[in-house]
Amino acid sequence: MKITVIGTGLIGSQLATELKARGHDVTAASLSSGVDLLTGAGLDKALAGAHTVVNVTNSPTFDDQSLDFFRTTVGNLLDAGGQAGVRHQVVLSIVGVDQVPELDYYRAKVLQEELLRGGPTPYSIVRATQFFEFMEPTMSWTSDDTAVRLPATPVQPVASADVVDALADVATGSPLDGILEVAGPDRFTLDELGRITLAARGDARPVVTDDRAGLFAAVHGDVLTAGPHARPAPTHYRDWLRSTRNA
Repeated sequence: MKITVIGTGLIGSQLATELKARGHDVTAASLSSGVDLLTGAGLDKALAGAHTVVNVTNSPTFDDQSLDFFRTTVGNLLDAGGQAGVRHQVVLSIVGVDQVPELDYYRAKVLQEELLRGGPTPYSIVRATQFFEFMEPTMSWTSDDTAVRLPATPVQPVASADVVDALADVATGSPLDGILEVAGPDRFTLDELGRITLAARGDARPVVTDDRAGLFAAVHGDVLTAGPHARPAPTHYRDWLRSTRNA
């Protein structure tokens, strides 16, 4: 199967490698390869002959400009996909994305999903919980030399490699015309996860529970944890921490 992966960051680079390992003909498309989703430049070439397109791009900002980013890029991708005869459009989204309207970026991702649903091509939406790899930058937003401040937001983090496996399965299967959730096997509060992370790397700073700190302060309840029908990922956070520390 010929598959085009749009985006070559943390997920896109792994996904392209995984799909190639499964024997598929993969095109990895990004700005560096001459594909600009905002203008549509290069899309015709990147999608030529593709059966499936997997969109794992992110907006360059997390503010309200992200709404315009997804409105434009989804429109361009659907138009170009229709002209190229693409038969399956897949997008990576976020568990609970439609439950946090206070966050501009989450509202923008909801718009991305809505545009995909309303488009002409059969589709699949894969919603993942927060990646293990995002814990470090999340802590950096609200930390200094003396402490890390984090809210007690319930989370169910997942390894990016496990998300890649789910995306690869969806991309090579029949369109869902719906949503698949993917989540890690363990639930934590974000402040608890911060303490686990700091302890694993020998950082003696305390984590102060502060429900006004950082991006996830806008999240209420357990909306960022997966529902009962989610695909369970196998990798535990503590095991992942050990493996990355020993790598």
